[in-house]
Amino acid sequence: MTVLTVPMAETAVGVTRRTRVLRRLRRNPLAVVSFVVLALAAVIALLSPWIAPYSVDETDFARTLAPPGTAGHVLGTDDLGRDVLSRIMLGARASLQVGLLAVATSLVIGVPLGLAAGYFRAWDAVISRFTDLLLAFPFLIMAVGLAAIRGASLGNAAVAIGIAQIPGVIRVVRSDTLRLKSLDFVAAAVVDGASDLWVLTRHILPNATSVILVQATVAIPAAILGEAVLSFLGLGIQPPAPSLGTMLATAQQFAARAPWAAVFPGVVIMGLALAFNVFGDALRDALDPKGDRR
Repeated sequence: MTVLTVPMAETAVGVTRRTRVLRRLRRNPLAVVSFVVLALAAVIALLSPWIAPYSVDETDFARTLAPPGTAGHVLGTDDLGRDVLSRIMLGARASLQVGLLAVATSLVIGVPLGLAAGYFRAWDAVISRFTDLLLAFPFLIMAVGLAAIRGASLGNAAVAIGIAQIPGVIRVVRSDTLRLKSLDFVAAAVVDGASDLWVLTRHILPNATSVILVQATVAIPAAILGEAVLSFLGLGIQPPAPSLGTMLATAQQFAARAPWAAVFPGVVIMGLALAFNVFGDALRDALDPKGDRR
């Protein structure tokens, strides 16, 4: 009976905690709004190749720089007569792809290094000095340098941004690992003879998941902004593939004559980054175990 009861108790605790987190998120209006925005953006990005009104390369030289509201072009056209709405939809898809790939890259490398730095004292000195060295370079400067070395493409931009985000992930995971390492349940597992790998994978990592999730929601908007900067500088996604950053770079030449060509992509970038940041803050508050005491 005891063998069966322990897993059931652990499952009940997990379900209760999940229910509490979801309840806190539902009670936060900003969290609900930001989640709806992100879900809508994800659906549009996923279906954009099929629901976009026009092909991204389809031009209409008779309607170059057409204003918003032009028949057949809700958000107007650019300098080559291409539909702005269609290119924004495909550009948002590219931005989300880069954001997710960059964060995945930083987590795959940063989480194990952060766990090792926080748990093994001998490794901490080496990994922490490596992290300090990377943090000496500003995030965007490092991303631009890596993208320039590897070449301009969506994949290289994602890798460059992901590598630039690794130091932040290492520091966050290391800090939480140090906290968890000092708790009684970890000490009890060590006394029972559990191996270091077992303690890290079965005790510390599951309890650090909340911090990692919050870090990911904060890193994605930074990656989206980083992709926009790289594409704006010509080091990201290359034309004719649509990108919000390249749309801004092209539109700056016609800012006085057709400001909408720059405003709409800029609003989308700002909206995605703001939604991720707001949802990340709400998720951090919902996952905070001290919230029940407030």
